[in-house]
Amino acid sequence: MRKLMLTLALLFVVPMAWAGLPAPKVHKVNDRIYALIGPMEFPNPKNQGYMVNSTVIVGEKGVILIDTGFTDEVGKHLAATIAKLTPKPVTHIINTHHHGDHTLGNVAFPGARIISSEKCRSELEKTGAEWIQIVENATGRKFSNTRPVLAHATYQENTRVDLTIDGVRMVLWTPFGSHTAGDMLVYLPDDKVLVAGDVLVHRIMPAFRDAYVKNWVNTLEEVGKLDFKTAIPGHGPLMTKADALKFHRMMARLYAGVEAGYKKGLTDSEIRNTLDLSEWKRLKHFEESMGGNINRTYLEVEAANF
Repeated sequence: MRKLMLTLALLFVVPMAWAGLPAPKVHKVNDRIYALIGPMEFPNPKNQGYMVNSTVIVGEKGVILIDTGFTDEVGKHLAATIAKLTPKPVTHIINTHHHGDHTLGNVAFPGARIISSEKCRSELEKTGAEWIQIVENATGRKFSNTRPVLAHATYQENTRVDLTIDGVRMVLWTPFGSHTAGDMLVYLPDDKVLVAGDVLVHRIMPAFRDAYVKNWVNTLEEVGKLDFKTAIPGHGPLMTKADALKFHRMMARLYAGVEAGYKKGLTDSEIRNTLDLSEWKRLKHFEESMGGNINRTYLEVEAANF
């Protein structure tokens, strides 16, 4: 009897955990595109790893979902939200890069065709288990049903591929490694919408963990040349073209400031005192992230000038 009661309790607790995930903020961009804006926090017991933005594109027969969340539960949470928007099934997934908060929800969409860059696929294959450990440690939970599900179709670095998926015309742009080695941006020219993954973030600090900062600055310069009205970043609220241009300026100034300090013989901690960080200080997680971001940039500059 005690075993039966324990089993029933577990069956009750797991669905409640999923149901307790924070609700995404749904923004209708146009008649076929919805942005699902997730919490602007690091993974923690309260958000249970839900911390990412996803994009829903309703095609002729199905849904194209861009980025799927950190766990199978987050993926199911997104699926439940999508079901309220359209009865069409998720038939395609696009992963903007390999980080677990954008990819590990793939497992919740069996049968969907997954698309990413080649390097995203290889990096997820190598680091998927590490990302599961990160979210389990951060939330204090085990996600036994979460596992990496890799892309079925991939695209090479430094390419822009025009294609139509389920009646939706798009450009899959895989720049040189920027936020990560294997970023992919999705440009929808008919909608004037750019889905940027973490190449763009808004009102929150960018993560330099796996960044190639100089390339990232160059990619942001190219972003500024695209004709779009709305950008859906990887984290934070929707962006305008002006917001994207501002982010480029901030990133370019940061790189240039660190490079100038290095050439004067300063350490990274000394360089921080020379930088104007007033705009950065307004961003969420500034204190937790700025030092590491400067250090990552410093190491890149050092390697480039070695």
